[in-house]
Amino acid sequence: MAILWVLSCLALLSGAYGCGVPAIKPVISGYARVVNGENADNGFHFCGGSLINSLWVVTAAHCGVLTTDVVVLGEYDQSSDAEPIQVLNVGRVFRHPQYNSFTIVNDITLIKLATPATLTNRVSPVCLAATADAFNGGERCVTSGWGYTNAAAQTKPAKLQQVALPLLTNTQCQTYWGTRIRDTMICAGASGASSCMGDSGGPLVCERNGAWTLAGIVSWGSSSCATSSPGVYARVTALRSWVDQTLAAN
Repeated sequence: MAILWVLSCLALLSGAYGCGVPAIKPVISGYARVVNGENADNGFHFCGGSLINSLWVVTAAHCGVLTTDVVVLGEYDQSSDAEPIQVLNVGRVFRHPQYNSFTIVNDITLIKLATPATLTNRVSPVCLAATADAFNGGERCVTSGWGYTNAAAQTKPAKLQQVALPLLTNTQCQTYWGTRIRDTMICAGASGASSCMGDSGGPLVCERNGAWTLAGIVSWGSSSCATSSPGVYARVTALRSWVDQTLAAN
């Protein structure tokens, strides 16, 4: 059995006041793997995810989530047994029907929980970017996860890591990754920090009108997690209509 650690809003510390509004305001250096990140304000782990309402989690299609996996909510320090976590079974898994494991387009999966999450000041949903939302090059957004902090040594942190990264336009990103960058992708980083293996499926969130909004899903990047190359995320604005259709039908 594998465990999907779900990040609801920024560091699992968002309150039940509507999506994306933390009960405990996150402190982010410079704005505030994650490689060269910092400790986030407060089986085996294989991917991250984001809670979007009490019954649904969004993650990456390439994570290969199964109904035999479980979802953990409310975690910060994996070495601690004292945190009030919620361990929930997976009810159904909906992988995007046009996901392509070679091009990594449409890298999104929706998980319907077998039982609803209990929303608390540690567990509440992130807002989903609307189809019409614009996320511009240079805007600073935040990613978080428990992925490798050193890819070569395969070092993983016990505590959730977070880092602020600048967005790139897709044209800028293509200077690094060429035609692999598609309209269903958004890039961030190449600035001394990076997502890494184990962060997959986790969030890239940007602030919109005072609320943290899910703009991207950790998808792929440098095989060595080089901080001089941008990470690539599934672009939520391009996938929002499929999310809405799937939730409405199920």
